[in-house]
Amino acid sequence: MSNPFVPKILVLATEKCAYPGADAVGKAHQEYPSNVYILRVMSPVLFPEDFFLRSYSRGIDGILIAACGSDCPYHGAYDRLAARIDQLTSRMNAGGLEIERIRLTAICTVCIKAFLKEVAMMSDNLHRLGPVDRQLAEQLRRASVERLQASARSRELVPALQGGLR
Repeated sequence: MSNPFVPKILVLATEKCAYPGADAVGKAHQEYPSNVYILRVMSPVLFPEDFFLRSYSRGIDGILIAACGSDCPYHGAYDRLAARIDQLTSRMNAGGLEIERIRLTAICTVCIKAFLKEVAMMSDNLHRLGPVDRQLAEQLRRASVERLQASARSRELVPALQGGLR
């Protein structure tokens, strides 16, 4: 008999909003599944695209980004995060990795029901999708790193080219 699929869910919880909300779940004596791993972060915008793809390639089946939303204490961070996740989901979709594996949501410091609902929805989606294709995620991660390296090289060339034109 095979073991039933239990998806691994990574939650990036902002220390100012979502993490206290997740902590409030425990204080209210509520529970969420043991396959949910919460990482307390200053701001998820600090994580590059390849972090998410590397997480998938190493066995994380879904990522829930629980951020502050419009209440973010870091000016413009939530908008930049949303743009990064839009870009990431476009690449995931084009590469064949299901975009339902990642979700950006706003969770406040006292949002117990909202936190539990988001975790349950992610778990349900992942049970429907099945395990992540680690090889596909690794291919997408490598392509992402190559794009980033090419972009960095082109930025290094611009000042040299501008200096040469003077």
